[in-house]
Amino acid sequence: MEKNTLLEVCVDSVESAVAAWRGGADRLELCANLVIGGTTPGLSLFRQVQKHCGLPIYVLIRPRYGDFLYTEEETQMMEEDIQSLTALGADGIVVGSLCADGMLDREKMKRFRQAAGDVPITLHRAFDMCREPERVMEEAIALGISTILTSGQAKNCREGAERIKQMICQAGDRISVLVGGGVNGENIPQLMQETKATWFHMSGKVSLKSGMLYRKAEVHMGIPGMDEYQILRTSEELVRQAKAALGRRSGLGN
Repeated sequence: MEKNTLLEVCVDSVESAVAAWRGGADRLELCANLVIGGTTPGLSLFRQVQKHCGLPIYVLIRPRYGDFLYTEEETQMMEEDIQSLTALGADGIVVGSLCADGMLDREKMKRFRQAAGDVPITLHRAFDMCREPERVMEEAIALGISTILTSGQAKNCREGAERIKQMICQAGDRISVLVGGGVNGENIPQLMQETKATWFHMSGKVSLKSGMLYRKAEVHMGIPGMDEYQILRTSEELVRQAKAALGRRSGLGN
């Protein structure tokens, strides 16, 4: 089990990054399009977050929405993105690739590991979609992956708490387990008690109203049914609450 605590906040804008920093986050996961689960951020967004925040930045590498079965062209794009972002100073890379049978695509992960050089890699929640999680964890360790981000293969971390506990036992000190999927200040104490986890990942999103005064309701530019005049941003207060909860429970024994 990790003896230290960590709160990572997933953000897709400069404004959210600043809110996470002010709220007490230890680290950022930077992406674009968090509303669809996150995609690779642009270089300009990375530079702006670097400029305005004094936190380590782990960058999500995901070329599109959907599954984690990538074509050769997509894989090459991901390798180039990893190289570009690590050259700009990314502190970590967050990535994952699966084979059609639900197992970890070790060959693609080797390529991503090589592209990242010495920069640590987190295997993201593609892990939660894999077929044999115990085996995949061992494969990730063998590949030199530093961290697995997981909800315990459930729709949220509360429902996946038992598997998270099992994962932490299996991991020992060989790989870090970062708990995500519905983490907040209210459930962190119970999750720490039940699973012995000390590393947590959250977005802390709230919905803000658009500043647009003129609105053409009959025209839609995005996903049908999604309100285009609502903006999702990280809440400084929600991050602060989570950080406080993590601090209150950090004295737990092994």
